[in-house]
Amino acid sequence: MKVLPQKIPLLWRRSLACAVLGLLTFGLFFTALKSGSLSVTWDELRRGLFVAYDPRVAAIYDLRFPRVVVALLAGGMLALSGLFLQAALRNPLADPGIIGIAGGAAFAASLAGALFPMLYFSKPIFAFMGGMLAFLLIYRLAWKGSLDPVRIILVGVAVSAVFTGLSAALFGPAIAAPGSGLIQRSWSDARQLALCAAGGIPAALLLAPVCDFMALEDRTARGLGINADLARGLISVVAVILAAAATAIIGTVGFLALIAPHMARRIVGSDHRILTPFTLLLGAFILLAADTLGRVIAAPVEIPAAVLMNVVGGPFFIILLRKGGRIGKQ
Repeated sequence: MKVLPQKIPLLWRRSLACAVLGLLTFGLFFTALKSGSLSVTWDELRRGLFVAYDPRVAAIYDLRFPRVVVALLAGGMLALSGLFLQAALRNPLADPGIIGIAGGAAFAASLAGALFPMLYFSKPIFAFMGGMLAFLLIYRLAWKGSLDPVRIILVGVAVSAVFTGLSAALFGPAIAAPGSGLIQRSWSDARQLALCAAGGIPAALLLAPVCDFMALEDRTARGLGINADLARGLISVVAVILAAAATAIIGTVGFLALIAPHMARRIVGSDHRILTPFTLLLGAFILLAADTLGRVIAAPVEIPAAVLMNVVGGPFFIILLRKGGRIGKQ
């Protein structure tokens, strides 16, 4: 009887957090659609989207709507990727951008686009191949009887630098510069990303309970009937798929996959059955908020969402390093 009073507040806190984040994301969705150089009233937006044709709202539907959808999908996928990498590698500092997976994915997607422009719609596949190659390199080079978190970060930074250098050498320094591909996204991009999300997100939700066992020693996990190596491999593949697909469409966005999982753990705890969907929604909210803010704070000049994420994420990463990666642990 003593357990029940302890569980009720946690359940209410999690439910309230999910409800509040859901409402905030819903409100931000319409705010992002309304905000920009083409101004419409709330009633015009509602009627133009759901009631009758309006040429000004049609322009928003064609230009701004897919950008909002891509931001939501890519933000959620990157956040989930970071969460799963942190679980698989037992490293609270794991981020697909920091450890080189995003760099490998971006390089492969750019190379495929340059050599095979007719295969534009297959960019996510090439990005996955590049991201997986980067992950295997990192895992192999960082493994010395165990996975040391610091060694993973150092090897990952080196691998990322190699792919960034290759991209700059082959395609020009603009490829390696931070930026956001959310500008001028189309419904074609949204459909590509939605197709990848339709496979990656359900897989992540199915694997979420397994992530809790990754915090245990492999021997302990095996004693509980979990094949630790297989589970780590599956979790890693899903993480790379999510990160590579998002990177193929919008480019590299640093630190989002690091920030969102840690924020989510502080709010709803470390149970991945709750943490996974909450991180998905939080990542979507953060990237859409960054993109919307970047469009309005210096209008008509746009500040890429990736630049804003670097400004926020850099200090956050330093704090994690100084605290030894303890942020977000329960």
